[in-house]
Amino acid sequence: MGKIKAVFFDIDGTLVSFKTHRIPQSTLDAVVALRSRGIKVYIATGRPVPFIDNLGELEYDGMITVTGAHCFTRGGEIIFHRPVSTGSVERVVEHLTHGTDAYPVIFVCSDEMFITELNEDVDAVARLLDIKMPTVRPASYARGKDVLQLISFFKADREPHFMTELMPDCTSMRWHPFFTDVIAGGVDKSVGIDKVLAYEGLSLDDAMAFGDGGNDVTMLSHVPYGIAMGNACDELKRVSAYVTDSVDEDGVEKALRHFGLID
Repeated sequence: MGKIKAVFFDIDGTLVSFKTHRIPQSTLDAVVALRSRGIKVYIATGRPVPFIDNLGELEYDGMITVTGAHCFTRGGEIIFHRPVSTGSVERVVEHLTHGTDAYPVIFVCSDEMFITELNEDVDAVARLLDIKMPTVRPASYARGKDVLQLISFFKADREPHFMTELMPDCTSMRWHPFFTDVIAGGVDKSVGIDKVLAYEGLSLDDAMAFGDGGNDVTMLSHVPYGIAMGNACDELKRVSAYVTDSVDEDGVEKALRHFGLID
């Protein structure tokens, strides 16, 4: 293999255990070892910044957030930023305000976020991810705001209709049965990786990525060394170059040792 100069990590189910809501010590140590060798470490997550509160002492060089729509360095320099179109935001606002089949939506804006309503599905996701849901506000509050993501709580069977009718210029990145992350069209984690690599002056051949969910498929199939966690979905394992153990079985450390990136 060529020399890896940048490694990209998903958070939930990859860095952070769904069981403990923490990063295993072996992973923390492995990342320190990576960076001590001059290898860049970037987070690549579907989470928006306000929901990223579970990395503890993890060291990293920057983040790809909102499934690629908002990328920045550890120092806060913006590498890439693409909000959802005003038209799509307005159609969703109108539907949630006047429609008969409304559903909860978390509007993730560049400076704040809010949710339109709470229900059992929302509560279940909050427990799974160990997060506190934002303030409830009417959908109309999103008008005029820089909306990066709509975390939409509709099931997969309703997704084609809502995406076609309300958000035709957007991309749905589902990694959970209860909701999907909706972002600007043409954006995903692989796009974020390309933007970061260009910023760092690196090529795609220099990249490795770790993931476990459906929104990691584009990322792991894009880089030469896509590593699926043992707890990953089958679809991701099929497109990965290598399958390691689960997050709870020190999968990150084991894969990095397998490829000789750490001792």
